[in-house]
Amino acid sequence: MKYQNDNFYILTGGPGVGKTSVLNELKKNGYIVMPETARAIIKEQMEIGGEALPWKNKESYMRLMLETSAESYREAISQNSSLPIFFDRGILDAVCYARMVGMEVSDKIQKIAENYQYNRKVFIFPPWQDIYETDNERKQDWQEAEATYETMKKTYQDYGYEIIDVPKDTLENRKDFIIRTIKQEEIR
Repeated sequence: MKYQNDNFYILTGGPGVGKTSVLNELKKNGYIVMPETARAIIKEQMEIGGEALPWKNKESYMRLMLETSAESYREAISQNSSLPIFFDRGILDAVCYARMVGMEVSDKIQKIAENYQYNRKVFIFPPWQDIYETDNERKQDWQEAEATYETMKKTYQDYGYEIIDVPKDTLENRKDFIIRTIKQEEIR
């Protein structure tokens, strides 16, 4: 089944760029926010001693990321909202990960990416070294963070999405930029 939801907005980018903080602000403002699946997978796999981790079994990790992202999409549909719903990363983030680690993007993965469509405008957070930190789930160094941003941008563009860079600014201004951009689109 093919889904197209123009009120589903992706916020993406490399690690440690402030995207989750902005999503938390959007949630405080009454918007529905679908949490990041990749980080949840890493945390869960570490707790259970699982193998589906980016530093252990990249293929299992990517497959779980793809499956949980599609599940998150279907869950958002069940919200039955005409208001914007914001996603902390989207299905194509799993495709980006596969590309970064040299995995083949199979026909099955391709079909999932094509069948779950979000709003064509994707908000991407550029690398910002001043706020970048690593932690238990985020182990990428600064160069990997920059490379992730570039690959993410290219992946979304390859699938026909329009990239909108979120400016490096205060949390409030970043949130306002996203809301303002969406409202301008609604007026057109």
